[in-house]
Amino acid sequence: MSTPSAPTTRARVGWLSPRLWGLHALVVVAVTFTVFMGLWQMGVYDDRRAEAETDQTTASVVPLQDVLGPDEPFTTTAASRTVALTGTFAPAERQVWVSGREQSGRDGYWLLAPVLVDEVAGASDRPAALLVVRGWSPDAGALPPVPEGDVALEVVLQPGDARGTGFDEETRVIDGVRIPRLVNVVPYDLYGGYGIVTAQTPADGAGLAPAEVPEQTQDGTAGLRNLLYAIEWWIFGAFALFMWWRMCLDLRREGGVVQARVPAAKRAAQEAARARARARDDERSSALR
Repeated sequence: MSTPSAPTTRARVGWLSPRLWGLHALVVVAVTFTVFMGLWQMGVYDDRRAEAETDQTTASVVPLQDVLGPDEPFTTTAASRTVALTGTFAPAERQVWVSGREQSGRDGYWLLAPVLVDEVAGASDRPAALLVVRGWSPDAGALPPVPEGDVALEVVLQPGDARGTGFDEETRVIDGVRIPRLVNVVPYDLYGGYGIVTAQTPADGAGLAPAEVPEQTQDGTAGLRNLLYAIEWWIFGAFALFMWWRMCLDLRREGGVVQARVPAAKRAAQEAARARARARDDERSSALR
């Protein structure tokens, strides 16, 4: 006669079971952190967009050294910013005509001149100089003389042009304000951008038309990297929630089938009853023989 197996039962693991407390705490920390980081990156994105959309031309005039140095990269905060400086013009033969500058529907030239900025030291014993647009002319003729002595200027900063074909040393004409190329044309430590003169004391007597300041362009990609970082952090948070849900389900399913516990006295009584039943069966068998 076979011995009946002990009854079994399935242990249920609830969502608030102590076995799951660690997972609950971990997902709360992970999701809180990813949400915070995403919101922080969104804040940076908003700041970058606001900065890019700010009309720098309406900002107050500040000293050049507060915005840009001769060995500093030209950034979006410097673009279209009006700055003040004092200095002296380099010799007239250092000037350059810039072709392809349309103004009032006419094609012409800018006259680009280096200004040695007061109290600013350049690198490698080269004087620091900012290239400034003195004005516009329909023709690129003889280079006009430069003002003598110290001058006070207000200029609108612009980034250098990225492309161009070359520089004609004989006519001193270049097809763009390409500062890396002009570094080899003038013996100065040039700033990373140039300025369009809007005010000058004493006044410039070259007879040039004031150069028009290009409209400020909006950077459509400003802060885009921070926006992508924010989305990435929130994806991490969603993935953490998904993994928490899956692991909790697995642990609840793996609560398992366990043997039901039977008290020792009850097990002994059951064994004794089975022994008596076997004895009676043996007695009946003997009687039948």
